[in-house]
Amino acid sequence: MAVNRELVELYWRIGREIVERQEREGWGKGVIERLARDLQAAFPGLQGFSPSNVWRMRAFFLGHARGGEELQGGGPPEFATTLPWGHNVVLVEKVKDPSERLWYAQQAVQNGWSRAVLVHQIDTGLHARQGQALNNFDRTLPAPQSDLARQVLKDPYTFDFLTLAADAHERDLERALLGRLRDFLVELGVGFAFVGSQYHLEVGGQDFYLDLLFYHLKLRCFVVIDLKVEEFKPEFVGKMNFYLSAADDHLRHPADQPSIGLVLCREKNRVVVEYSLRDTSKPMGVAAYELRRGILPAAIRDSLPSAAAIEAELRKVEVAAGDVTDTGE
Repeated sequence: MAVNRELVELYWRIGREIVERQEREGWGKGVIERLARDLQAAFPGLQGFSPSNVWRMRAFFLGHARGGEELQGGGPPEFATTLPWGHNVVLVEKVKDPSERLWYAQQAVQNGWSRAVLVHQIDTGLHARQGQALNNFDRTLPAPQSDLARQVLKDPYTFDFLTLAADAHERDLERALLGRLRDFLVELGVGFAFVGSQYHLEVGGQDFYLDLLFYHLKLRCFVVIDLKVEEFKPEFVGKMNFYLSAADDHLRHPADQPSIGLVLCREKNRVVVEYSLRDTSKPMGVAAYELRRGILPAAIRDSLPSAAAIEAELRKVEVAAGDVTDTGE
C-alpha cells in the first residue's frame, strides 16, 4: 500500500508538472512525447513511462484538480492513493462526472473491486441503478436497517452474462444463474452468501420451495429471491409475503434481522408495484432484470439480418463455390 501511494503521488506530480509547463511554456504533444522517452532513459528499470501512460498522468491530474488548489502543490485525493494506478486510469477515462467518479472510487475501495469488476460496474451503469428497486423498507424495517437494505438492492439487474430463449421458464433462468454463480454474485453485490436453490420449507404439512436463498452478511438477514420471466403481477407480492413468514419462522435465528424478499421480473409497471407493496407487512423489493440481448440498441438489433437470411446467403455461397469447382475455374 505504501509503494502504491508513492507511485500514484509520483504520477500525480508528473501530471501536474506537465499541465503547469503547458500553461507557462506552451508545451505541445511533441514535448510530452520526448519527456516520456527521457523518463524511460533516466529510469530504465522502471515501467510506466510510455508516452500513453504519461498522457494518462496528465489526464489523472486534470480529472481530479479542484479549483486550481492542486496547482499550488496539493496532492491527489485520498481515495486515489488507496486505489491501484490501473483503477485510477479506468475512473478518469470512463467516468467524466467528478461526483460519479468519486462514488465509483469509494465503492471500489469499500468492496475491494478488481479492475475488471470496476470496469463492469461502470459499463453497466451501477451508479444509476444502485438503490433504485421499488420497496417498502421505510415502513417494514427500522432505521438504519431500512436505509442499508435500500442500498443493497438495485434496478434493473444486468445479467449480460446470460442468453435465454424468449420462451424460457423460471427454472431455465434459475439454472442459467446458478451456472454463472460467480457472475451472479458480482451483480448482486458484496455481502451476499449463497445458501441454496429450490430451498425446501415444510409448512402445514405441505412442501414449498424458495427459488434462491441468500444470507446477507452486512444486513445480517436471509434474502429470498423469487424469479419471474414475465411482467410483475400483484399476486407475486402475496406469494413472497408467505415465503418471508415461513423463512422467519423456520430459518431466522434470534440474532438475525427480519428476512427480506426480492421479486425479480422481466419487466414491471411502477404504479402496479407501488400499489401492491403499499399495505404489505414484510420487507421486500421488486426489480427488473436485463439479459444479454438487451445490450444492443433496438435500432441496431433490428437492422441485423435474421438467422434465416444468413443461412440463405451461405447456401448461395456454397452453390456458387460448387459451380466454380465443376467448371474447373
